[in-house]
Amino acid sequence: MAQHDYRELAAVFVGGALGALARAALSSAAVHDPASWPWPTFIVNIVGAILVGYFTTRLLERLPVSSYRRPLLGTGFCGGLTTFSAMQVETLAMIDHGHWVMAATYTTSSIALGLLAVYLTTALVRRVRVRP
Repeated sequence: MAQHDYRELAAVFVGGALGALARAALSSAAVHDPASWPWPTFIVNIVGAILVGYFTTRLLERLPVSSYRRPLLGTGFCGGLTTFSAMQVETLAMIDHGHWVMAATYTTSSIALGLLAVYLTTALVRRVRVRP
């Protein structure tokens, strides 16, 4: 049986809780209507993609190796902040209410902009000069 690093699991838990609280705070500021663009979910998913690109590149390529930064920030915080399950529920609600074009645009733009955000953020982090 494999040994578990409970400190690493705690880092994921704490990061996930903080990310979920941040998402909940933003989501509670807006009331969602299936006939309108779901800005809170869209924003947290794009911001989460930017943060994943930053944290992954910065932590793996620019800083000394740490056992807990990546689980805390990448897996935990970004995992708790982003919510692709909510994106799916919102997309289905749009379809159920006959907003096919908005549902397709929302899903496509969320995925495309998320991937672009990770790519651009990674490229920018790699361009920053590392101080010795």
